[in-house]
Amino acid sequence: MANVTPDARALLACVLADDLDQALALGLMDYQPQPDDDALDPAHPDLPRRLLAAQDHLRTAWEARERYRQRAARLARRAAERDARRAPPPVVDRPAAPALPAAAAAILARAKARAAGRDPA
Repeated sequence: MANVTPDARALLACVLADDLDQALALGLMDYQPQPDDDALDPAHPDLPRRLLAAQDHLRTAWEARERYRQRAARLARRAAERDARRAPPPVVDRPAAPALPAAAAAILARAKARAAGRDPA
């Protein structure tokens, strides 16, 4: 694919009309000032400066948006961690203690009777 230089005059027209979406579509971020760009439009001898300022403005906005997204993700992660620490431990449903087998129940009853002084044997 050939490296095509964006049309500086079309870019400037979009920037002046505050149509940055169209300027981006035309290649605003690929614009590199050329030695004769300041003479392209006699009404705007500051054409290269304006286009570079628009690039700078967009880069700054994109970087700020990325920082905001990272901060929001970090705050959400911290909130989830804090909520996890505050939450009571999950309740585990435990079945009721199993009944003693018949033989163990008989042994326990005899032991209780002996301890009480009534020897059932």
